[in-house]
Amino acid sequence: MTKRKLYLGPLTDNRRWDMVDIRPDDVFVVTPPKCGTTWMQTMVALLFSGDPEVETELSVKMPWVDIRIREMSEVADRLEAMLHRRSMKSHTPMDGLPLDDQAQYICVFRHPLDAHFSYRKHLRNIPMSWFDTWYPEDDADGITFRRFLDGGAEGFDGDAMPLAHIIQHYKAATAVAHRSNVSLFHYADMTRDLTGTFTKLADLLGASHSTTVMDQLVQAATFDNMKANAARFAPSGGKGFMKSDSEFFHSGTSGKWREKLTDKELAAYNAMMDAHLKHEDRTWLEHGSYGTAAL
Repeated sequence: MTKRKLYLGPLTDNRRWDMVDIRPDDVFVVTPPKCGTTWMQTMVALLFSGDPEVETELSVKMPWVDIRIREMSEVADRLEAMLHRRSMKSHTPMDGLPLDDQAQYICVFRHPLDAHFSYRKHLRNIPMSWFDTWYPEDDADGITFRRFLDGGAEGFDGDAMPLAHIIQHYKAATAVAHRSNVSLFHYADMTRDLTGTFTKLADLLGASHSTTVMDQLVQAATFDNMKANAARFAPSGGKGFMKSDSEFFHSGTSGKWREKLTDKELAAYNAMMDAHLKHEDRTWLEHGSYGTAAL
């Protein structure tokens, strides 16, 4: 745990990484929750295999190392026994992860408000009550959005994904983005140009496939296909962990928060974003490479 920031909450314990022996060809998918984690993991799995029908089994084959639900010794042994190229998932910011000189780090971001409202729906779909006080089902007083704005970046708050945690994720990623093995992707760019995303990712991973195969892999990773085959693509899909595997892929769209926030709430969000991010950073974090043209 030397020189790494501690992230410790009801879900997260980044000290668990101390039990992982990193290999030079490992791939880390690093994101705040609900920013395209499963989507990016699926793309990695498809590119690794070159098989559009591959059984991704992300929770087992590409484990979320930070999560405290599984015994870390079992996760570490499973990773060590893998003979194929490995990928792992993390919701810990980059300053809390072991930063290897050769392993690839794929950081994915999404408009914070889209991620927030997606997280609200996600929590209603899983059998965990840890965050009920933050995300009450009946929230006539707007508690959830207030917590989103006033929550801290670490500890219990961090796992509840307040805005401060998303900003911390972004700042930690951009602080090391000058490294050749750290890359930033945005959900909006992935949505606009899935083929281009695959091409970029394939180049980073050194995963070469024919044009025909690449077209098949892209089709497999479309939102419609993943939702239609939710038991295959959702984390722990088909195992009854979520109330609905299909609901995990709720809509994949953006901007629904515009109908749900009051002017006062939106003003408070804007003030916090402007206080912590430069204009160009805020523009990218919200809209990706196309900036405000995405609006």
